[in-house]
Amino acid sequence: MAGIHITDIESAINFWRAREPSPDGVSLPAPTRALAEVYALLIYYHETEADEFSMPPKALAAWQAWYDSTPDTPCIAICSTSQGDETCKGCGRTFEEVQLWPEMRPAEKRATWRRITLDASSWRFNRYAERAAESRSLG
Repeated sequence: MAGIHITDIESAINFWRAREPSPDGVSLPAPTRALAEVYALLIYYHETEADEFSMPPKALAAWQAWYDSTPDTPCIAICSTSQGDETCKGCGRTFEEVQLWPEMRPAEKRATWRRITLDASSWRFNRYAERAAESRSLG
């Protein structure tokens, strides 16, 4: 089971704060409030991930809207798994992740994104960073 990491909740909150600012500087619009409640509980219970299956529907919908605004795949069109590598030198995903990507749920994709971002050893983060930036602007 993939959880939704607290950093994704933070990013979704910031997405909604920019999209729908507080009308009076105090109250929060509904999507931001729904995500903030989840975030507060994560902090209170010292958790780093929210369970995608028990997340309140409004918070999950707000997170999904943010997710839909992010690049779907870390692929930079240099796939070494097609050459037999277990882990792609281009994007950092495993062969299995590359194969199953179209079937993965958004939370599973974000967990993969988090892992490869923290690792930062794939070419998308060094040799071909400009290519990755270009794919983000297109996606």
